Amino acid sequence: MRINTLRCWIESGDKMTGIIEELEERRKRARAGGGERRTEAQHGKGKLTARERLDLLLDEGSFEEWDMFVEHRCHDFGMEDNTIPGDGVVTGFGRINGRTVFVFSQDFTVLGGSLSETHAEKICKVMDQAIKNGVPVIGLNDSGGARIQEGVASLGGYAEVFQRNATASGVVPQISVVMGPCAGGAVYSPAITDFIFMVEGSSYMYVTGPDVVKTVTHETVTHDELGGAATHTKTSGVAHKSYDNDVAALMGVRALMAYLPQSNREMAPRLETRDIADRPAPALDRIIPSNPNAPYDMAEVISHIVDEDSFFEIHPDFAANIITGFAHIDGRSVAIIANQPMVLAGCLDINASRKAARFVRFADAFNIPILTLVDVPGFMPGTAQENGGIINHGAKLLYAYAEATVPKVTVITRKAYGGAYDVMASKHLRGDVNYAWPTAEIAVMGPEGAARIIFRKDAEDPDKLKERTEEYRQKFANPFIAAGRGYIDDVIMPRNSRRRIARAFAMLEDKELQNPWRKHDNLPL
Repeated sequence: MRINTLRCWIESGDKMTGIIEELEERRKRARAGGGERRTEAQHGKGKLTARERLDLLLDEGSFEEWDMFVEHRCHDFGMEDNTIPGDGVVTGFGRINGRTVFVFSQDFTVLGGSLSETHAEKICKVMDQAIKNGVPVIGLNDSGGARIQEGVASLGGYAEVFQRNATASGVVPQISVVMGPCAGGAVYSPAITDFIFMVEGSSYMYVTGPDVVKTVTHETVTHDELGGAATHTKTSGVAHKSYDNDVAALMGVRALMAYLPQSNREMAPRLETRDIADRPAPALDRIIPSNPNAPYDMAEVISHIVDEDSFFEIHPDFAANIITGFAHIDGRSVAIIANQPMVLAGCLDINASRKAARFVRFADAFNIPILTLVDVPGFMPGTAQENGGIINHGAKLLYAYAEATVPKVTVITRKAYGGAYDVMASKHLRGDVNYAWPTAEIAVMGPEGAARIIFRKDAEDPDKLKERTEEYRQKFANPFIAAGRGYIDDVIMPRNSRRRIARAFAMLEDKELQNPWRKHDNLPL
C-alpha cells in the first residue's frame, strides 16, 4: 500500500513538473513577441517593445497580464502556420502611483501589431472590466491596422472596440498614446478617447495613407506631413501633446494621471502641498500693461495662482490663443481655461472654441472644478471664420459652460467684451464665484468702437472721438457696473487671487447641482 502511494506521488510530481515546464516555455514564447530579429528592428527605429512600454508606464511589479496564451483563429492564406501567443497585443491591469489602471499595448513585432478578431477581443475584455470597476483605460497604439487576412472579422473587431470607447466616454478616463503607425479604422478609437499623446518622428495617424492620397488627389505627401505628431498637435488638433520619444510620452501619461479621478463616480485625489493657499503674488499687481492693447503672458498669471510647478498644459501647440490644462490649487485638482493675450489678442476663434469646449466637457464629466481666467476682446471676425462655422463652434463653448455642474470660478483680468464675456463662464452661465481685477473692462465692445457707433456725428472729428471714447471708457472700462448688478461677486486685488480662488473652491467642495433629466444633450456639433 505504501509503495503504491509513493509511486502515485512520484508520478503526480513528475506530471506537475512537466506542466510547470510547459507553462514556463509558453510564457517565454509569449514574452518573446515576434522574436529577436523583429525586436531589434523595433529598437532600431528608436521604439520600445510593447512590454518594455508597460514596464515604464506602470508601477514596478504591479502588472497583471491577461490572455497571454490567446492565438488567432484564422486558417486562410497560410495563417494557420503563423501563430504567436498573445496575438499582437499585451493586455491586463496594473498601477500608476498606486492607483489601478487597465492597459493594452499593441506589439508591432507580431504581425505588425495588426488587429484580428481575437486581438480585438482582448482589448474589449479589459475595457469591459474598466467600465464595470470604474478604472481608467490606457491604450498604447502601435499597429499596422486591420489584419487583411481576416477580412470582415477584423473590421468587426474594430467596431467592437469603438462601441466600448463610446460606452466608456464620460464614465472612465480614456487615454491613447500613439507610438507607431495608426491608420484607417485604427484612428477612430483614439479619436473617441479623452486624450491622445504622440511620439515625434515615430508615430502617425491618418484615415488614408500617402499612396492613396496621391492616387485620389495627386498630392505627394510624406507620412509625417500627412499625419505626424506636428500635424496633429499644431494644425488639426487631433492630438493633445507630443513627446520626443517613448519614455517621455509614458512619463507624460503618468504625470496626467495625478490630476484625474478613477471614474465619474469619484473626485480626483487631493495631494499634499507645501505651497500655502494664502500665498500672496505681488507680481500680479504689475502684470497688466498700462496700454489696454498691449499683450501680457497669461501663462505667468497661471503660474502665480496654482501650486508651485503643478500646471500640466493640454493642447499647448494648438489654438494657442486659449490655454487649457490641469493644475493643483491647495492640493485640489482643477481644470484651467484662460485666454492668452499674447496670441491673436486672446480672441476666440473656431479652433480655440473647439479646444476649450472639449476640455470643459471632460472636466465636468469627471468632477474636476473649473477655473476660468478671462481676457477676451471678442470672437475673431472675418469671412474665413464665418464660413468655417464660428457660430456653431462658439456655441459649443457656450454650451459646455452652461451645461457644466462642477464648481466654476471665474476671474476677469482685463477685457471681457461682447458675447465672449457671456461665453467665458459668466455669472449668467451659472458661474458660482465670479471675480474681477480692478483692471477689468466689461462691455459690449472696446471704447473706441463703441464711441464710433454711439456718437456717429463725432466720429469724423479726432478730438471729439477721443473725448467720446474716454467718456465710454470711464463708464464701462472698469468692473464696477457689472459688480453693481451682482454679475461680479467681488473686485479683488490681483496679488490676492490665489487666496480668493482657493477659498472659493474650498467653499464649493460640496456643491450639488443637477441638470433636468434627458436621454442625452444635443450639443451643436
